[in-house]
Amino acid sequence: MDAQHPEKPHSHASTDRTSSARSQNPRISSHISEFTKNQSYMTGPQNSAHGDRQRHPTTILLCRSQSSQAALMPKEHRTFIEEAYNAAICFKLLRDLSGSDSLHLRYIIKKIKSMAYGAPNLVLETIHDYFVNNQQISTRHKFRLFHVLGAVIGASESLEEAWEKSFMQLALENMTKSTELEEAYQDAASNVLVAICRHSWQVVAQHLETEVLSGIFPHRSLFYVMGIMTSDESLFKEKEKAGWEEQLAKMAIKSVPFLNTEGWSKELLGALTRPDRTQQEQPPEKGIALTVGLAAARHLDHVWAVLEQFGRSTPIKWSLNSFSPKNSGDLQWKWASSTILLAYGQMADKAKAQILPWVDNILSRMVFFFHYSSWDETLKQSFLTAILMLVGAISRNEGAQSYEFLQVSELLECLMLLMEKEPQDTLCTPTRQQTIHIISSLCKLRPPLDLEKKSRLLSISLRSVMSLPLLEVLEKHTCLFLEPPNIQTLYKETVGALEQMLQTFIMQNPTAEELHFLLSHLYVWLESEKAHERQRAVHSCMALLKFLSHNLYLDEIMKHLTMAELTDLIWTAVDGLGSTSPFRVQAAADMLLTAIQEHGAKLETVASLGRAIHLQLCSIRIPQAKENALQAITLLARNHTSELVAAFLDFSIPLDSHAFRLWRALGAEQPVSHLVLAMLLGWLQKRPLPTRTSGGSPQPKKAYLRSLAAMNTLHELQFAREFKQAMQEAFPELLLALLSQTHYLLELNLPEEPQPGKEAQETALFSPQSSTSLEALKSLLSTTRHWQDFAHMELQGAWDLFATIHTYPQGVCLLARAMVQNHCRQVKALTFQLLPNLQSREERERKAAIIIFTEFLYSPTLLEVLPKEAALSVLVRSLRDPSPEIRVLSLQGLGNILFHPEKGSLLRGQLPPFLKGFFQSSGQVLVSVMGTVSDVLHRLGAHSTEAQGLSIAINARSFFDDERDEVRAAAMALFGDLVASVAGQQLGGLRTQVQQTMVPLLLHLKDHCPTVVTQAKFAFYRCAVLLHWRPQHTLFCTLAWEKGLSARHFLWSCLVRARSREGMGGWPPGPHSGPSE
Repeated sequence: MDAQHPEKPHSHASTDRTSSARSQNPRISSHISEFTKNQSYMTGPQNSAHGDRQRHPTTILLCRSQSSQAALMPKEHRTFIEEAYNAAICFKLLRDLSGSDSLHLRYIIKKIKSMAYGAPNLVLETIHDYFVNNQQISTRHKFRLFHVLGAVIGASESLEEAWEKSFMQLALENMTKSTELEEAYQDAASNVLVAICRHSWQVVAQHLETEVLSGIFPHRSLFYVMGIMTSDESLFKEKEKAGWEEQLAKMAIKSVPFLNTEGWSKELLGALTRPDRTQQEQPPEKGIALTVGLAAARHLDHVWAVLEQFGRSTPIKWSLNSFSPKNSGDLQWKWASSTILLAYGQMADKAKAQILPWVDNILSRMVFFFHYSSWDETLKQSFLTAILMLVGAISRNEGAQSYEFLQVSELLECLMLLMEKEPQDTLCTPTRQQTIHIISSLCKLRPPLDLEKKSRLLSISLRSVMSLPLLEVLEKHTCLFLEPPNIQTLYKETVGALEQMLQTFIMQNPTAEELHFLLSHLYVWLESEKAHERQRAVHSCMALLKFLSHNLYLDEIMKHLTMAELTDLIWTAVDGLGSTSPFRVQAAADMLLTAIQEHGAKLETVASLGRAIHLQLCSIRIPQAKENALQAITLLARNHTSELVAAFLDFSIPLDSHAFRLWRALGAEQPVSHLVLAMLLGWLQKRPLPTRTSGGSPQPKKAYLRSLAAMNTLHELQFAREFKQAMQEAFPELLLALLSQTHYLLELNLPEEPQPGKEAQETALFSPQSSTSLEALKSLLSTTRHWQDFAHMELQGAWDLFATIHTYPQGVCLLARAMVQNHCRQVKALTFQLLPNLQSREERERKAAIIIFTEFLYSPTLLEVLPKEAALSVLVRSLRDPSPEIRVLSLQGLGNILFHPEKGSLLRGQLPPFLKGFFQSSGQVLVSVMGTVSDVLHRLGAHSTEAQGLSIAINARSFFDDERDEVRAAAMALFGDLVASVAGQQLGGLRTQVQQTMVPLLLHLKDHCPTVVTQAKFAFYRCAVLLHWRPQHTLFCTLAWEKGLSARHFLWSCLVRARSREGMGGWPPGPHSGPSE
């Protein structure tokens, strides 16, 4: 029908049709006369209208000043022409609402609203005519017309009675129609009725009452309108809302008898369980729940009976905890629990003083539906909304404290379960804060919570908030939302709810024990490995302490202190840490933490403060106070790291437990832990020698003492979780620094002439430090997941080589070799670090670097850092080093097979003559030959052949039972070196040799010669690694440190499992039933 309208709205046809329509409707004609008297529409926003005229061929209003011809017309005729012209434009705009272009539709709606601003009666009249003259327009077109009509009525300052009756009838006829748009169409028509409420709510309320009390269950649209009228304050003028609520209550009371009729009751049940997703803010279910609540205000027993009946009905029981709809009609039952929960909440809210005896019954039903309903976001929000209404009703009742609510404990269990189900990586809804607010309110009721349940509540609430990701991460989770929530506000409100809960607990029981209880739960998060979790815990602790100390105005006082006064206050707090009064110690710790948190960045005497806290730490017996003092150190470290590191080094020889805790607090935050480690390395490298001669200039004692303290501290911090990540990332620097430190201490222990008095004591101070540096080197490997390299050194007794300065190079060489053979992941990073060390001013650093570099030439990883030519240049440059030892090592590196590939065939050609030396009778010659073969295998690397390897294995095994100790040891060492040289290659027949060697090696673990035992262990471990035995780490620990029958049984069981897994015979000749005593 719309297509029949002419395209040009300003044509004579349109004008005639509009005029004709008016003349045929005397009621509308009366509006025209009134309209002509009111010319205010002509003074509407003409600027915007003028801009629109520039962009579009049509205009909203005809401006009389723009038409000289119109100015000559009589006034009445000119007014009529203008009205007809604007009516035609409005008519065309209404017709164009049938289009599908969304941008154009928004433009049309904006134009109509703009026209209604100046001439509301004209627009209303045109809309009415359009509905009358176009009965066959599409449903979607009507939907848009209702949207415009509601907006125009709502924007009008007044509404004449004729229009009120006409459009109310239009809304009532359409708000119950079933169309393809479903609830959306009904809601659009209902919104017209809502708009009329702004002008005459009593008339609308009377129509609603008539429909509700007709005896037929009201349509959903009526509940929709009632829900909006109840929640939207802007619909009513001052004091009118109370009149509507009174009338609504009367309607609810009058409708109570209908609950006993079967048809009305079934319809109510259907409405209670029908989901409505078209209007998220005001679904009809809320209107139904509100009606139930209002009825409960006068007829609590009746409403309770109806809800009980619904709860026990078969469809409701069927839907609980077993929802699996067979068709779309069954889907309505899924929403039953949600709506009934809201009804219970409204019942509690509206019953007011009557509700207290019913609280436990209502709570029991809420708990039931919580546990047995199909769980989703709708049920969760309905449950929380209902509980909030119930808790609000209880809190407003003065007699609540005289009751004991026995179901509160069960409800708290539900709330804890709800909070645990919240996704821990997102924060998109106010569920957490609502739940915590409810918990805070419930904890005020009788009976009081027992300690165990309160502890669980605290733990779950804290975990739910503290373990949330960083705000940046939370915001990323909502970046795809159409309307993402304000994460900053949501998080702030959630944290505020948590802090309010803590304050509620302490207000209910204002004792030191309660404070200890709360802080003990917060301190779990103060020790978190994640910095943002620790910061949140600190914030909550301080918020609680500030709440407690508010009456003392502690924070306010500190804000007005001068720096001198603040320093005095902090020193007073530090002195208070040594008090014998637990209360004073706790108060001093709280004050210290608060002051440092507020003003720590501006302090100037931080070093002295750190030393003073160390002195007091040993006397603090209260865990919370000690944690506060340590937390103060953590806060100070953010801005005063260097001062604290230097101060702490002064009391770190030896490093006692209190000093260790201070170091851990110093590095509790990851960025600071890296900085602390870098500073300790810097102090470690300040290695001045003590005075050696009376004529020499005195060396600063504090410098080398701090160097030794830095070594002690680095050793201990390797076992602190706060420094775990920093240690792993700084592994190359730490390894080279500790190797240089070991050499430095060996230099200090060189034999010299006896020195009298004080100088002798200073020199003696260094003696035990050599072993400390070696232990630090060992623990560095074991704590940074380099246990394979540690195993190589431990099993062959290579750590002993670091005991003297003459065997030190061999120890460094074996360590580097172990890293190459184990394919250490740090070879590349270490190579980068070696390059600057090769040019260091310290000979000991260049010496360690060149040894490691020459061994790394056997690793293919080195070529990923340096091309072969660059590596050659490094060695050539080292040939000019002032140290003869370094020049020799460089020369040896230049002979590496990497630079001389032809040496491979030459070395392989030398192996057969060497193997003939195995037939020599002299043990010394045999040992020398075996050592030479081991050296050749090492130099060949991956260039040896399988045939030669097999020959070497057979010859070496033949000497395992030789009577000469040194020969047996050399043979096992050779066999182990052979196994290492073929790792990663095709074993062929060599695999059988290795497998058959395991039992003899195991038996030789009881050899009478310690050297043989050491070589047997190392060879056994190397063979096990080659054969991929598991678990290798346990195997290494057993070989290295365990003794006795249990250790041998474990090794034997590993051997048996390996044999079983490989499914081969391969046992050496002779009976082997197990290890002997």
